[in-house]
Amino acid sequence: MEHHSRPLNLCHVNPKSIIINRAHMLVHGTALLILIRYRASFFFTEGASTPDQPTTLAWLLIFLGELTLSLTWLLHRAFRWRPVSRDAFPERLPGDGELPAIDVLVCTADPDKEPTVEVMNTVITAMSLDYPPEKLHVYLSDDGGSPLTLCGMREAYDFARTWLPFCKRYGLKTRCPKAYFMDEADVSTGEGYDYEKQEVKVIHGSSSDEVVRADQQQMPLLVYVSREKRPSHSHNFKAGALNVLLRVSGVVSNSPYVLVLDCDMYCNDPSSARRAMCFHLDAKMSPSLSFVQFPQLFHNISENDIYDSKIRLPFGTLWFGMDGLQGPLLSGSGFYVKRESFYGKSMQEGITTNLADLKAIFGHSNEFIKHLQRGDKLNKNILSDPRAASTETELLASCHYENGTKWGQEVGFMYGSVAEDFFTSFALHCKGWRSVYCFPPRPQFLGASTTNLNDLMVQVTRWSSGLAQVGFSRFSPLIYAPWRMSILQTMCYAELAFLPLYCLPLCCFATIPQICLFNGIPIFPEVSSSLFLVYCFVFLSSLSKHLHEVVESGHSVRTFINEQRIWMIHSVTTYLYGSVNAVLTNTGVRGASFLPTNKIANDEQSERYEKGVFDFQTSVVFLAPMVGLVILSMASFVGGIARVLVSGGWDKLFAQIALSFFILVMGYPVIEGMARTDTGRIPLSAAMWSALLSSALLLVGSALLVH
Repeated sequence: MEHHSRPLNLCHVNPKSIIINRAHMLVHGTALLILIRYRASFFFTEGASTPDQPTTLAWLLIFLGELTLSLTWLLHRAFRWRPVSRDAFPERLPGDGELPAIDVLVCTADPDKEPTVEVMNTVITAMSLDYPPEKLHVYLSDDGGSPLTLCGMREAYDFARTWLPFCKRYGLKTRCPKAYFMDEADVSTGEGYDYEKQEVKVIHGSSSDEVVRADQQQMPLLVYVSREKRPSHSHNFKAGALNVLLRVSGVVSNSPYVLVLDCDMYCNDPSSARRAMCFHLDAKMSPSLSFVQFPQLFHNISENDIYDSKIRLPFGTLWFGMDGLQGPLLSGSGFYVKRESFYGKSMQEGITTNLADLKAIFGHSNEFIKHLQRGDKLNKNILSDPRAASTETELLASCHYENGTKWGQEVGFMYGSVAEDFFTSFALHCKGWRSVYCFPPRPQFLGASTTNLNDLMVQVTRWSSGLAQVGFSRFSPLIYAPWRMSILQTMCYAELAFLPLYCLPLCCFATIPQICLFNGIPIFPEVSSSLFLVYCFVFLSSLSKHLHEVVESGHSVRTFINEQRIWMIHSVTTYLYGSVNAVLTNTGVRGASFLPTNKIANDEQSERYEKGVFDFQTSVVFLAPMVGLVILSMASFVGGIARVLVSGGWDKLFAQIALSFFILVMGYPVIEGMARTDTGRIPLSAAMWSALLSSALLLVGSALLVH
């Protein structure tokens, strides 16, 4: 047939980008080596210490900061080594009868922060995918155990009975009811969940029969799951919920492919399933392909995205680079994964394993083990017998089922990190699986991103902690990965795992040069030195490369400024706290925690976000470092200018004055926040604590770093 003679997908390599990236690596890397040599030579130079020279401690700290940044820059180059893009041709797929079945897994945890109406929209769009309905099965995990969510799923199914035929009849691409009708109405949420109660409901609308034959309906199957949760058992957050859904779906539909969606990430285009199959059904690619990742894009981003809520860097640059290696990461939502890749080598290679060994790996459900290799047909025995369905699924969703098994260790989504998507994809790539990144012109999935500073800080602290948990564990990419994947893929994972360590060099550059400037001590080469030009080149080279990538991905200079500013804020706050939290968690001092991001927008905060005005209604724990360091830069800048006007020495202190000025420019929203009088301002109490912090840094730093 014709569809077999033409490729289902194409991979495009951009030679121009590769040449630019590698040339920049060579030139910029050479400049860094010159600066490292300059810093290191200080420790081998004999000479008397003078009052206007930095102490060995000051020099050592700034050297360690520069060295850490240089190593991070080197790891980051792996993303730029061979970026590729891909096209998919769904029209070339075989007929519907030859397409494999798909299970859609959706997770929700807190109806107060994740409104039920948003979950309903996501479930309806999943059911509305352009795919044979008898081969589409949607499962919702409700970790809040909310009766409102269960009621919402019944209503969603009833609405879908009319909505799906309407969408197909008129060929609608926008199948999210809220987006289609532009309905901004919200729903209230219930309270008082019984976390120890568990349910599994096969939903078929409001009919008197709880379960009917799925093949009598031209509707996808919809299953509601509320797993058992008890304080005495670790529930492993989202990874635990997904593993329960893998097991429950494994005995109901057992589809060979699985789509994972966040509860607020609705399907914006119905073609994503067919696009993913263009890769999964590619004969050359399929044997080693684990998952197809689509970008996370958001519908609530303002023109001036002050908080970098669009998360452009990974989805607009990094994942294209990883796709040219072994493939991108699982990114929490919007990926189609081969179920087989979750089950380990024994199942992948068809190795015959006795029942006892299988139970030691997958648990003691005979029904689940029986269906591990049975194919993708609906389990009609379970669907037709409510009692059997209830008994088996309650076992699979119980809090003690995983005890003594390999769930979360060798099979399913990985435990041990709140960044389960990062850890799971790392484990899959270490086992030899590959992935691809598909970025069609029309967004396939759209969600709601964080649009206020407090939620952003909480979210990135959680991400940072999860990444660092892996980086500081025995699965650290630099230790565990080099023998299991390519060196470039290892570098990508290492850069992400140690991303929170940006806190170290950024805290150094935000304090050491400023303290030295305030005391008239030069820490950088003087203007007349050729090394000063090298420093200028490295600084401008980094900014220029970042700006080039932002513009090349279709964004503006304003996006470039916002990304720089937010990166600096994260480096001295969320990255720092995330790293500390990871160390405490890995050493057993405290348990892991997971706070879902609030998906309900505050009107005042949303209005400020749309206007491009920072809203500083967050904890003083987040405010004190960023405000304190801005105050420190302000004091050093003013003090440095006054010093050179009185005593001279512009050529020796110019670099530090310029650095302090750059920090003040990037910290302008913080300065403005201290001067404002509205409710989104920086509170006076937080400003006072920050001033005390900067004063302490200046006093202690001057005592330690000045002769």
